[in-house]
Amino acid sequence: MPQEFWSNALFSVTPTILVGLIFWFVLRAIIRSDRTERKVYAQIEAEERAKLGLPAKSATPEG
Repeated sequence: MPQEFWSNALFSVTPTILVGLIFWFVLRAIIRSDRTERKVYAQIEAEERAKLGLPAKSATPEG
C-alpha cells in the first residue's frame, strides 16, 4: 500500500514539475536574448554615433 501511494504521488507531481521547468527555461532564454540584443544594439548605436561625430548617448533615460 505505501508503495502505491508514493508512486501515485510521484506520477501526479512529475508533469507539473516538467512543465514548470520547460516554462522556466523558455523565459530564461527570452530574457537572456533580449538582454543580449539590447547590448548589441547599444554597441552598434555607439559606433554609428562615433562615425557621425555625435556625442555619446547618456546612460540615463530621458524623462
